[in-house]
Amino acid sequence: MKTDVGFRAIIFFFSFTMLILGAAPMAIAKPHVEKAAFGKASGNRPVEIYTLTNTSGAEVRIMTYGGTVVSLRVPDRNGKFADVVLGFDSVADYEKSTSYIGALIGRYGNRIALGRFTLNGTEYRLATNNGVNHLHGGPKGYDKVIWKARPSVDQNGANLELSYISRDGEEGYPGNLKVTVIYTLTEQNELKIVYTATADRDTIVNLTHHSYFNLAGAGYGDILRHELKLNASRFTPTDAGSIPTGELRSVKGTPFDFTTPTAIGKRIAADDEQIRFGKGYDHNFVLDRSDDGIWLAATVYEPTSGRVMDVLTTEPGMQFYSGNFLDGSVSGKSGQMYLKNSGFCLESQHFPDSPNQPKFPSTTLKKGQKYSTTTIYRFSAR
Repeated sequence: MKTDVGFRAIIFFFSFTMLILGAAPMAIAKPHVEKAAFGKASGNRPVEIYTLTNTSGAEVRIMTYGGTVVSLRVPDRNGKFADVVLGFDSVADYEKSTSYIGALIGRYGNRIALGRFTLNGTEYRLATNNGVNHLHGGPKGYDKVIWKARPSVDQNGANLELSYISRDGEEGYPGNLKVTVIYTLTEQNELKIVYTATADRDTIVNLTHHSYFNLAGAGYGDILRHELKLNASRFTPTDAGSIPTGELRSVKGTPFDFTTPTAIGKRIAADDEQIRFGKGYDHNFVLDRSDDGIWLAATVYEPTSGRVMDVLTTEPGMQFYSGNFLDGSVSGKSGQMYLKNSGFCLESQHFPDSPNQPKFPSTTLKKGQKYSTTTIYRFSAR
């Protein structure tokens, strides 16, 4: 009996030491989900956090406030695990943040010019929370609500289903919208996100995810040496307020050409009007695709760790944002300061301001129809 106790103590000490050192955790028998309390949001609303783990030890933690990915641990080329998304240690910090870090975004991701659009002959007016424009669903978008959670494990991996009913008139949008988002951590080290929605009136929908990634590890310097390849030969240039002009411009010969792997920092300070407007990269790219299936949209490689992230999506666009407005004014997890370019976002989406741009793919969801889109963040190392 004493030998058994001693053996368990040795195993515990070894596992704890490996966790502290960042080494690969011991393999587990099967994927699983754990639930815990994560404090309270304003109004004394309890917030839960769910940890999804696969058999190789990859792990994602998601809280019900904002459907937010709080951490995501994946291995490097040596099997060392690190958290590769920016985030905070408390709900209060997320409530104070204006950067949408890790959150689900809706009812409409990205910008709508002047907070106005017309649908079926009726003009709708939304809150203007980004200068004169509407951004990411308004002051209380889906990043600020408490989602209902239902965990499960199946042949696909560890899952967390989040649901929310967005009421008619919420932030100015028409129709009651029932939204479901399923996060799955697969055995292939993929974070798969499936979005579905239905409405009882015609409305507009453009859902996305807003994690800030740093494949070297969250808080470990900037992302300028990350090499990005975007399967997009065109992008949507904007005016000074980040509203698309309606043009689909070729990336060839511009700082926006990531059709071959290119360091993010190589041309981020180029003498280019679009770079000046975004203070770096904050633009929608038109993905090269031939059908409505799931396509490889982007690949990012971090040379120090060897980590690779592929982004696959059914969406027509990808907003690439290089963290230009992070300024160190808030502390992230474990007191880390998130300075400019500390993380990057790759937000799969329909195009910004589509309701006011008839030549862009439509974001109208008809009554009784089903909105459905999928994005996969797939991690590996080389």
